[in-house]
Amino acid sequence: MGILTDWLAEWIKGLLVSGILGNLGGLFDRVNEQVGDIAVTVGMTPWAFNPGVFNLIRTLSETVVLPIAGILLTFVMTWEFIHLIIDRNNLNEVDTWIFFKWIFKTFVAVLLLTNTFNIVMGIFDVAQNVVAGAGGIISGTTAISPDMMTTLEAELNLMEVGPLLGLWLQSFLIQIVTVIMNIVIFIIVYGRMIEIYILTSLAPLPMATLTNQEMSSMGHNYLKSLLAVGFQGLLIMVCVAIYAVLIQSIAVSGDPIGAIWAALGYTALLCFTLFKTGSVAKSVFSAH
Repeated sequence: MGILTDWLAEWIKGLLVSGILGNLGGLFDRVNEQVGDIAVTVGMTPWAFNPGVFNLIRTLSETVVLPIAGILLTFVMTWEFIHLIIDRNNLNEVDTWIFFKWIFKTFVAVLLLTNTFNIVMGIFDVAQNVVAGAGGIISGTTAISPDMMTTLEAELNLMEVGPLLGLWLQSFLIQIVTVIMNIVIFIIVYGRMIEIYILTSLAPLPMATLTNQEMSSMGHNYLKSLLAVGFQGLLIMVCVAIYAVLIQSIAVSGDPIGAIWAALGYTALLCFTLFKTGSVAKSVFSAH
């Protein structure tokens, strides 16, 4: 009877060890996939992310928003011309150079307005080049090696059935948390791209104010917002890379149960930091 009990205990223990290794191995695989997928997705330009949506936004911007921006530019440059005259004693002291100055500023303003999309895409190209360059480094240094599972398996084989059962339940829980984390990452990554499209659609309006000293703060804040959203992708990848490095300690820790709870803590921390990337990027670039 004792032999049968020992065999049954060993069989259950083997099942639990296999289940734990399967859960954690799947977790490690998803971490590797997440780092790679985010590096690719976040590194895409608005055109490459979804050409259909990009063309829609560009059409709306050029056919709906741009005419309104042209009216705004007319008002801004008229206001600028009036101030130039008032500043010179209502034409009592007029230098011809102020008219050339106004003509030049108007030319620059029209040039900026007609090339708004090129300017916006140029800003995102710079940001995405930085993100793509960092993606290759991050993806190459955060890969979780399958060899780490050997160390964990040896530690699990030394445990009894009771602790293994609790550890299996905890590893199953972390599987569910990982699914939630995937949803959070999806919302943040795709939400960022939608924010980019929204900012791009309204680009002509703030660009129409850049040449006016009194109203240029609108355009400056807009450009800062573009830079913040662009470089938010880098912050997202840094957060996931830090998480991937921390999660590696699961497979080499001398305390499997503690490692599981540490993974849960790291996962919750990742979700929190991902939500903070937008506000951190805006604070860095002083965007409102």
